[in-house]
Amino acid sequence: MTSKLRTVFAGTPAFAATALQALLASTHDVVAVYTQPDRPAGRGRRLTASPVKQLALKHDIGLYQPQSLRDETAQQSLAALNADVMVVVAYGLILPPQILALPRYGCINIHASLLPRWRGAAPIQRAIEAGDSESGITIIQMDEGLDTGAMLVRAPCAISATETAETLHDRLADLGATTVLEALSKIAQGNLQPEAQEDAKSCYAAKIHKHEADLDFSQPAALLERKVRAFNPWPVARTTLNDQLLRIWQASAMSAPCDQPPGTIVHSSRDGIDIATGEGLLRLTRLQRPGGKAMAVSDLFNA
Repeated sequence: MTSKLRTVFAGTPAFAATALQALLASTHDVVAVYTQPDRPAGRGRRLTASPVKQLALKHDIGLYQPQSLRDETAQQSLAALNADVMVVVAYGLILPPQILALPRYGCINIHASLLPRWRGAAPIQRAIEAGDSESGITIIQMDEGLDTGAMLVRAPCAISATETAETLHDRLADLGATTVLEALSKIAQGNLQPEAQEDAKSCYAAKIHKHEADLDFSQPAALLERKVRAFNPWPVARTTLNDQLLRIWQASAMSAPCDQPPGTIVHSSRDGIDIATGEGLLRLTRLQRPGGKAMAVSDLFNA
């Protein structure tokens, strides 16, 4: 059995580009790349190529950017590639049954959670927000459900007490790249042992919305700290202090007793700004004023 697979890759953001880079450096033959159509980005709202597209162009790989994979033309184009497998990660388009059935070994997905724990759009952020001690990568055989396919390979990754969505994203991107190569090796050698997910153990990782960034100080400080870390670098936790909107990049929960109403500034110093919450204090240590840069509270005192 051949160890070199004709591979089609489908992905869009930087997380996916990390996996594509690993595939390009492997023995497998990446015959085509699918990515989302260019989108407006930045202050000028200019059409911008995705990180995956930029990498594909750099390596002169056949590139496809269909608006949908449901139409017959798009499906015929993919069929003509005669792929052994399609690797999908953060692509952003739904793969209909016709697409899932085209490659010889079907479509596999790199998912940033130890399934079935977090299914859905934001597994990295929701794991941190929930206080999970562990995340990871799961390579699944895609089916028509939302992250419900059989698990092919699982790779755990510990979540530290200071983990942000950004740091966990970057570590899982690297882990996803190595884990998908392991899965492809097993596919090529015929050594896969798919494992069905236990649906009862699944949680839904809903897409993050901007309004979630507004902190509610009636909640416990421990939860608010996790939200700050989960929403870093987007949408960034925020609050209004002394009629000024502040973005909160870093904070820590303190178990000190407090009889002040939630939202009250209890103490402020170069060490941080302590705010009463529903349970304990939340110390803000890195803030950003409107139009300014993120700064440590100690630097703000000097400003």
